[in-house]
Amino acid sequence: MNEKMITVEGLTKEYKTGNVIVPALRGVDLQVHRGEFAAVVGASGCGKSTLLYILGGMLRPTKGSVWIDGFDMIGARDASRTQFLKQNIGFVFQRFNLINSLNVFDNLKISCKILGAMNGYREKIDEMLCHVGIDHKARMKPLELSQGEQQRVAIARALIKEPRILLADEPTGNLDSENSERIVELFRTMNRGLGQTILMITHNRMLADRTDRTFEMKDGRILSSGTPPRQTA
Repeated sequence: MNEKMITVEGLTKEYKTGNVIVPALRGVDLQVHRGEFAAVVGASGCGKSTLLYILGGMLRPTKGSVWIDGFDMIGARDASRTQFLKQNIGFVFQRFNLINSLNVFDNLKISCKILGAMNGYREKIDEMLCHVGIDHKARMKPLELSQGEQQRVAIARALIKEPRILLADEPTGNLDSENSERIVELFRTMNRGLGQTILMITHNRMLADRTDRTFEMKDGRILSSGTPPRQTA
């Protein structure tokens, strides 16, 4: 697990409010290796979500570089970047962003259609729902599910295109401690079983300790990185 999947160098992001410049990221350097399950941990407002949104192509940095599996995320043309993201990166957010009027199966079907992955979509959806343990609830609507189950649907949706990289922004922020543990364990299973590289943003240090490595973030800077103590089941 020595090959670099994500490389960030000198990443800066500034917002302007009137005449005031507010720095969100202050020269962030970060490397995540292929097949690694890593976490960026820090208090609210430290810049960790801004970092993830730049990695996911949803924000442009003020300066700095981002390379994902050798692809230049900052220097690439918009069309090339969009295609790369579509093919290689899945997203899981704190908000589930499900369509409440559609059942679970149809929520995933919509994603298949958007991604242009309709070939064999029924089998793929069944496989993903089975993988996250809610295949028996495919015909239920989101509001008929628990919050933990809704997040599993959101994870299944992110897995539909079998991305090599999964970016998760506070994926347990709306969940209780028991469901939070289950979601992180599901990430661990995907990381080991599917070989996915996962970068998770969280303020929960206990959950971050379940990953291969943590990056400590404060005031827009990465302060340190290290291997957390491995927890026993």
